[in-house]
Amino acid sequence: MTHATYADVFRPTNPGRFWLYNLGLILGFSILIGLSAQISIPLPFTPVPITGQTLTVLLAGAVLGSRRGALAVLTYLAQGFAGLPVFAGGKFGLATLFGPTGGYLLGFVVAAFVTGWLAERGWDRNFKTNALAMLAGNVVIYLVGLPWLAVFTGANQAIALGLLPFIPGDLLKLALATALLPIGWRLVRSPQPPTQ
Repeated sequence: MTHATYADVFRPTNPGRFWLYNLGLILGFSILIGLSAQISIPLPFTPVPITGQTLTVLLAGAVLGSRRGALAVLTYLAQGFAGLPVFAGGKFGLATLFGPTGGYLLGFVVAAFVTGWLAERGWDRNFKTNALAMLAGNVVIYLVGLPWLAVFTGANQAIALGLLPFIPGDLLKLALATALLPIGWRLVRSPQPPTQ
């Protein structure tokens, strides 16, 4: 059994407008991901910067659901591939997609899908399960990003350069995402009934 996401709750009542609504959500979140990537703090000892992307990617999945969330991230990646300066620090193109941080970018797609899939099962409705959903999405990013980074830095350096410096910031972002979604459901107060 699946539950409505935020995007489902606010969808238009006219079925003919669903595609336009979905397109607007996907494009809107792709732009938000690109904007959050510009909140970027480069670290001198690693090619991986601190960014606001992780929070936005996880929220995209939870708010839009698995498919729309993953499509929003794919749209974001397509914008960067096409030459728009949407990656961290205003970067773009194949050099970034296939560079040291490319694994994290690909991991964003899977993370949005996983977080959205869990939200569709009601995990975003309370603090405990929402925390687990956000953590699962974050772990997915590292499961894809770290092996890719290891190709450039060596396996023995990947954890030190691609995970450990980011744990405090990730915990802060996870706490923020964990708090936002259940509070939002309380404000909505009348979510759509479960759908089959």
